[in-house]
Amino acid sequence: MSKLGRTNAEFGLIEEGDKVLVGLSGGKDSLTMIHAMKEQQRRAPFSFEFIAVTISYGMGENYDDLANHCKEYDIAHAIVDTKVYDLAKEKIRKNSSFCSFFSRMRRGCLYTAAFDHGCNKVALGHHMDDAAESFFMNFIYNGQMRSLAPKYKAENGLVVIRPLIQMRERQLRAFVEENNISAIGDESCPSMRFDVKMPHARAHVKEMLSKMEKEFPTLFTSLNAAFKNISQESFFDKEKFNTYELDSLHL
Repeated sequence: MSKLGRTNAEFGLIEEGDKVLVGLSGGKDSLTMIHAMKEQQRRAPFSFEFIAVTISYGMGENYDDLANHCKEYDIAHAIVDTKVYDLAKEKIRKNSSFCSFFSRMRRGCLYTAAFDHGCNKVALGHHMDDAAESFFMNFIYNGQMRSLAPKYKAENGLVVIRPLIQMRERQLRAFVEENNISAIGDESCPSMRFDVKMPHARAHVKEMLSKMEKEFPTLFTSLNAAFKNISQESFFDKEKFNTYELDSLHL
């Protein structure tokens, strides 16, 4: 909770009067997030509302246990039924990548639900490991210096926040295990029912980071600091170089 509070204060994630939609898949990350936000409601010196929303892909999922869990802890919860699974049968080609497709569709459904419930912000459960993996995947495979922002404004006007972005995945896993909370795993992923290739890139990067952390134990602490300390002028940005050159001529 201390880390959550510091992250919230540092980036202004949740503020007075906000109504936040929290994406709840039932995995360890989103389950930790709804409990952390429930506790934040109690501790914060400002008031805000939130509702947990679960996206059903339309493949016969049963979210009764998840709904009962939210009811037990007095957490507002809604399940949104969609036809994403049927749509995927038409859109996803054999042996094609599926992660980006389901991610886009799920995000779109969450945005629609946010408007339906009168929310101005959407909270996603990404953590520091996700940010590091995304950075190295973009760096290695796409030639981009890009990661996951703690907060950004979507084109539709909704503000997307990541309250857990400075926490480690192992912390979230420990929370559900130590509190005997039943988390949903990969078995709920609709891609498991398709003949598609698995996302090896993320698995390779995760393994690489694990090896690096063993050799450099402060790796993730340094990455977290580096993501806030970007020296843009030291990279190969010709636009900035030209600006610097013009500024020098006027000295």
